[in-house]
Amino acid sequence: MDNFTDTRTPSPAQEAPLTGRIALVAGATRGAGRALAVELGRSGATVYVTGRTTRTHTSEVGRATETIEETAELVTAAGGTGVAVPTDHLDPDRVTALVERIDRERGRLDILVNDLWGGEQLLVDSVFGKKSWQTPLAAGLRILDLGVRSHVITAALALPLLIRSNAPLHVEVTDGTASFNRRYRENLYYDLAKNAPIRMAFGLGEELAEYGGTAVAVTPGFLRSEQMLTHFGVTEENWRDAIAQEPYFAIAESPYYLARGVAALAADPDRAARWNGRSASSADLARAYDVRDVDGSRPDSLAYIEDARYAGKECSVDDYR
Repeated sequence: MDNFTDTRTPSPAQEAPLTGRIALVAGATRGAGRALAVELGRSGATVYVTGRTTRTHTSEVGRATETIEETAELVTAAGGTGVAVPTDHLDPDRVTALVERIDRERGRLDILVNDLWGGEQLLVDSVFGKKSWQTPLAAGLRILDLGVRSHVITAALALPLLIRSNAPLHVEVTDGTASFNRRYRENLYYDLAKNAPIRMAFGLGEELAEYGGTAVAVTPGFLRSEQMLTHFGVTEENWRDAIAQEPYFAIAESPYYLARGVAALAADPDRAARWNGRSASSADLARAYDVRDVDGSRPDSLAYIEDARYAGKECSVDDYR
């Protein structure tokens, strides 16, 4: 099991506000996607979890240590029902089969979370620090496939089922809010990939409104994902040791911080009025729904980075946790 496993179960007084709801978390192998699936399950949902890494196959990410089967087991252990379905979301036929299976087995879909990515290795090897014309074209186009095309395919094929819900919720997961991403995100391909989900949520919010639906783009801050912990050579238990390598890691958050906020949003009957078409950070959701990270803190990574890095202010990380 991963280092972020949370064994809390709902108390009877708080029993599972999403009981009976059907969710699909596309891209739930690890990181925020895994945590989102688990927290939706903790709130009582049946969660279909998809990804490309299984116990018998490893995706191009190259991490065999996290699988969708394990994610499904974590969902069930948290109190929901986890269903693992290996899916490459760049393959329309596979996505069609996934949606047809959900329809056949459950008859509807209430929550769709698009957390598809899997391009971190391209950022390190081919993208960051390079102009667009210096970036290998194949790597740049792969980033757009992973971060944009996969989202579009999944939305196009799953939304006809989603709008049959009495309160459809579509969640786009990206990196940065609309406000934070007003500045260039280091490389053209990455900038496009991480701004497209924000525009998708805005546009789909317009389209879902007549169905009583909500579309929202959400973002974590500096994420302590399994992949990032490996990058710094630390674990969740000693993650602060990485601050010596990267001072901004002091404001890092676990994947469960965003996930708790999204689960609370999914259970909010007024979510359309509050969030439809908008983008929100994990900290925005934490303030709105009074949730905290696994260590009890309430970090605001984006605000800290805005002030410390871009505004040049003297900041104490403690003031942003």
